Order: sequence, then C-alpha cells, then structure tokens
Amino acid sequence: MFSGSIPALVTPFRDGAFDEPTFRRLVDWQIENGSSALVPCGTTGENSTLSNAEHHRVIEVCIEQAAGRVPVIAGCGSNDTQNALLHMTFSKKCGAAAALLVAPYYNRPSQEGLLAHFSYLAEHIDLPIVLYNVPARTVTDIKPETVIELARRFPGKIIGIKDASGDLSRVTDHRMGISKDFCQLSGDDELALPFSAAGGVGCISVTANVAPRLCADFQAACAAGNLAEARRLNDLLYPLHYAMFEDASPGPVKYALSKVFEGFREELRLPLVACNEGARKAVDAALVHAGLVK
Repeated sequence: MFSGSIPALVTPFRDGAFDEPTFRRLVDWQIENGSSALVPCGTTGENSTLSNAEHHRVIEVCIEQAAGRVPVIAGCGSNDTQNALLHMTFSKKCGAAAALLVAPYYNRPSQEGLLAHFSYLAEHIDLPIVLYNVPARTVTDIKPETVIELARRFPGKIIGIKDASGDLSRVTDHRMGISKDFCQLSGDDELALPFSAAGGVGCISVTANVAPRLCADFQAACAAGNLAEARRLNDLLYPLHYAMFEDASPGPVKYALSKVFEGFREELRLPLVACNEGARKAVDAALVHAGLVK
C-alpha cells in the first residue's frame, strides 16, 4: 500500500504556535520532490508537545494541502488507547489513508497488552494501521510474534510496520510469517539500504525532510534493483542520516531545514532546544557532502 520515501514531517512553529503557511509550503515541496506519502504528527513532528487540537490541525492541514496527490499516514499513536482512537477517528474523517501507531510508551505494556491495545483500535475504527516499533524511545518492543499475530487477526487492517528496532533480522521474520502484501518500512535512514535488500519497500524518513529528492531517488533505485545507484546515493546521504541525530531530534533537522528551505525557522518546543554547535557543524558538513549547499 505504501512504498518509497516517506518523510516524517517536522512541525514548524512561529512564536510558539503552529506555522501553518510554512507547513503548507513544506508539504508542496516534499510532493514536488518525489516523496511518495507523508507522515504528520510523528516523533519528528514533536507530537508529544502538541495539544490534541494542534495535533488534529496539523493532520488536517497536511491532508488538505496534499489534496490527494500522495497519501497521508497520520501519526495517531498514544500511550492512552482511547486518545489514540480519538486521533484515528479524526484522521479518518479528514481523509487519511492510514494511521501510524507507535507502541504505547512510558507505561510499558506486555506483549499481551500490546495485542489488546492494537486489537482494540483495529476493532473500533475502519482505518488501516501501520505499526511503529521504536523501542529506543518507547522501551516496549513489539516482538515479531506479536506483529505476526496482529496481521493474522486483522488482515487488510494491520497493513504494515515502520521498524526502527535496528534489528534487520526482523524484516525476514515478518516476511516469513506474514503475507507478501504486508508493508515493511524502515524507520532508520542509515539502515534503509540493507532493509530494502531484506525485503523492505521504503522508509519513513527523517532525512527526507531535508533531502526529499535524493531520498526519493535512492528509494527508486532500491525498488528497481539498481544496487550501484542505490549505493551511490546512500553514500551521499549517509553523513546526513547521522547528523540528524547529533543532538536531540528534531533539533538538527530543523537547523538543516533552515539552511535549505527558505523562510524555515528552527523553533522547537520545550523541553527540546536548538541543537548544539557540534551538531550544527556536523549538519553543515553533511549538507555540503550531499550537494545540498555549497
């Protein structure tokens, strides 16, 4: 259902508020440069510091601005099952193609709790679900057997996963245990090349915020089986993938965007602050290496 380069969009702010005009321009720029879908209100979108009203407005604006040109996978995750359902209900009403649902964070549910959480959501609303496994942030790991069981219980509803576990063996685990239609998307830019070789079909990407065309071309080369071109593009992007996390994300991403996207402000919400000088130097060097600035 989804493939290619899918940016996990930042949420621009201006004087503490959602900067809607800049976000609309960012959506257009992403689509014009080959992004195949969009994810608003994910981790990179600072969803944890958005009020529910802001969260819903960001999703609504993204869908409005995309205007059917690419699908929108709305970030709907929460550690409160009922709040996740609220986000999903709103996203479906607005026309989202799917919901991205992170494993509940902080309260650390068991695998049985994860099954109950995702099953409840799948049973209570007709919106396709892309699971999001990022144990470095949530502590909880959605184990392959849990993913496989969810896909078995809800075929056509639990349709894929954004995997940021860092464990490339998961791709084969999922592929062997679930039908070939299950959509596997990397959640780690630096692992996107081997993830694709193992059976992945795309990446929900941080770097694509900054380098949408390069990321789209890289994913196209992977899909075409053009390993030489995929390696060449991966080499261009590789330092940028790491620079995006030289300080707390999305600080470096927003700094990079201020360099390549006219009128973009670095502003973040507390407890996040502007990235440190070391991260800025890493980003600057990576942008030059990728040919994005001179």
